[in-house]
Amino acid sequence: MTKSATTSNKPRKQHSPEFRQEALKLAERIGVAAAARELSLYESQLYAWRKKQQQALSGSEREQQQSVEIARLKRQLAEQAEELAILQKAATYFAKRLK
Repeated sequence: MTKSATTSNKPRKQHSPEFRQEALKLAERIGVAAAARELSLYESQLYAWRKKQQQALSGSEREQQQSVEIARLKRQLAEQAEELAILQKAATYFAKRLK
């Protein structure tokens, strides 16, 4: 007993990024199942698009968080350098007064 595989050679439909964005917005408003029915898509397509979008956002969020952290550390380093310069001047001043 062998199954006959019926594979159709019809081309896969490519959706534009704009269509995907609008489909995901619709899915947020009315739900994935309803949006998939309305747009004649599979629910799994919408879930995959949403996951891909979240991964892209998380990458940019990670870069943004790193940029914020770098800026904070640079400010902290500048403050500590200023404090060190003040302490060095004070030490020099008091060392001269003790002589």
